[in-house]
Amino acid sequence: MRQILLVLGGICVFGVSALVMTKLMPAPLKDSDYLVIGSVATLISLLVMFLILISTRMKSPDLFFKKRKKKQ
Repeated sequence: MRQILLVLGGICVFGVSALVMTKLMPAPLKDSDYLVIGSVATLISLLVMFLILISTRMKSPDLFFKKRKKKQ
């Protein structure tokens, strides 16, 4: 259930960010403008999903670093 909500949230963030970028771009949109809009929307949605996963699932203080056991 949690994965479904995460995917649906990512899709919603993608849609909203693509809509906002479409409204912010100047009126005659070319194919390259749509490519930029899709790229930025993808980047934003992946960043939001990453931050949500970091804040909810992983609560360790050393999130990106793992300490190795010392060899004796």
